[in-house]
Amino acid sequence: MLKIQTIHHVSLPVTDLARARSFYADVLELVETDRPAFDFPGAWYRVGDRHLHLIVGEHPTFRSDTRIDSRDIHFAIRVSSYRGALQHLTAKGYRADATDELRKVRENPTGKAGFPQIYILDPDRNVIEINAEQLD
Repeated sequence: MLKIQTIHHVSLPVTDLARARSFYADVLELVETDRPAFDFPGAWYRVGDRHLHLIVGEHPTFRSDTRIDSRDIHFAIRVSSYRGALQHLTAKGYRADATDELRKVRENPTGKAGFPQIYILDPDRNVIEINAEQLD
């Protein structure tokens, strides 16, 4: 019997590791951790008690759409404050009316999921959901 304990990590393809590092460190403020000396470029980050792995691969699969689509492949992070997350993103240049598609924010404060959600894209158009336990 497979006794799953939890998700260990999520891996995302990226094209430009320096650009991706800047986004994940500066915008999401994730802490980069040590990574084994693999024979391909990448970076590992702590996300709470789990990990996010960025990978520069030879034949990666990327989303081709620049729109935020919450029904497409994405990962979600939980934050302590929905409003605080919105303020943080706004200070970093992310907003619903941004002309740059990669800086747009999609807010879902009262969705059917039962908790408020914010969606953004990383520089490679990977969808990221930011959610909180409640609207504060």
